[in-house]
Amino acid sequence: MTTSRVNWFGKTTEFAYAESLTGYVTVLVRLVTGYWFLNAGVGKFSFVSGEAFNAAGWLANGTAGSPIHGFLLFAAETPWLLGFTNFAIPIGQTLIGLALILGAFTRFAAFWGAFLMVFFYLGNADWAHGYVNGDLFGFLMFVLVGTLAAGRIMGLDAMIERLAFVRQHPALKYLLG
Repeated sequence: MTTSRVNWFGKTTEFAYAESLTGYVTVLVRLVTGYWFLNAGVGKFSFVSGEAFNAAGWLANGTAGSPIHGFLLFAAETPWLLGFTNFAIPIGQTLIGLALILGAFTRFAAFWGAFLMVFFYLGNADWAHGYVNGDLFGFLMFVLVGTLAAGRIMGLDAMIERLAFVRQHPALKYLLG
């Protein structure tokens, strides 16, 4: 990986950039996936949509043939779980998208993005035309971003990994990348 030096406020910082077409495609997948989730999350906030996000309808009336329909129905009928869902989905999607765009804590964000996509895939479960759909592709995008260390290329993860705290706790590198 090649680096470029940038001087910010008297401190020199190195940024890694892609050396090959594969590196640039990896960054593009990270940015597009990040934008997708950031846009989905921000669009759920009441100051953008004009109304508070409420997952109750999707949870209660999702695909009846879903393998997790019982759990989704339970979540819709349990006030604290519904409240948590209504808070966590917009915040989570926004933070996941922002992390991917910045290339910061990329693996951590990709894990949670993939986690949400599993719920969306199983919850929608509209497999009348086959098992391959947009939710499955979203899951695969998060898997690609997380496994290819997409945040280390033209992202903040390369800089974060050089922090003394991260070097003292090398296990933190598994959240980066």
